[in-house]
Amino acid sequence: MTPVVELRQVTKTYPGGVTALHSVSLTIEAGELVAVVGPSGSGKSTLLHMMGTLDRPSDGTVLIGGRDVARLSDRRLSGLRARRIGFVFQAFHLAPGVTALGNVADGLLYTGLLAGRRREMAREALERVGLGHRVTHRPHELSGGERQRVAIARAVAGRPELLLADEPTGNLDSASGAGVLDLLRELASGGTTVVLITHDRDIAATLPRQVRMHDGQIVHDGAASLEVTR
Repeated sequence: MTPVVELRQVTKTYPGGVTALHSVSLTIEAGELVAVVGPSGSGKSTLLHMMGTLDRPSDGTVLIGGRDVARLSDRRLSGLRARRIGFVFQAFHLAPGVTALGNVADGLLYTGLLAGRRREMAREALERVGLGHRVTHRPHELSGGERQRVAIARAVAGRPELLLADEPTGNLDSASGAGVLDLLRELASGGTTVVLITHDRDIAATLPRQVRMHDGQIVHDGAASLEVTR
């Protein structure tokens, strides 16, 4: 089966000569639940940008579903991203005056679907994350954990193959954070490939695979239980 994401010897150097990734290779298969863990400056956010096609590598190859993103025009790349990848961030990025249903439906604006179908899919996604009873509530009427669930619902409403979650528990208390982690596990068990970016080793230790980063390199990959010499 074709991996959902594959990076081959990917390097990313920014203007000024700062290299955030050094020849990183990583393969993530369908249905995996992976933690990418490391301190600030380790390269984990840049790795997320590579996997999410938000940035292009300076060298090396990024494949999404077997497709080399370097061969795609910006338009086709945007289409691939919209169909295959969902994003969740530490900040919820919800429109303050809009209901949960509206926030999730608005995430489907670029799919070309009619408004009625977008709202139907949004309702299904909210039910999937346990918020079917909160669809008419606005962000200020929801707890932090519920707002993050709305953000997750928005990310998965189009049923992407890959969900990239960047510090999704960073703004939450421990109980709400645990609930979000349980939800990510449920999504993975349902077939969504989930990659969680975190600086928290305790969180990473609860997931089945850990990819540990340091100074722009992968120094440990828990799937193989192998330390990689830097």
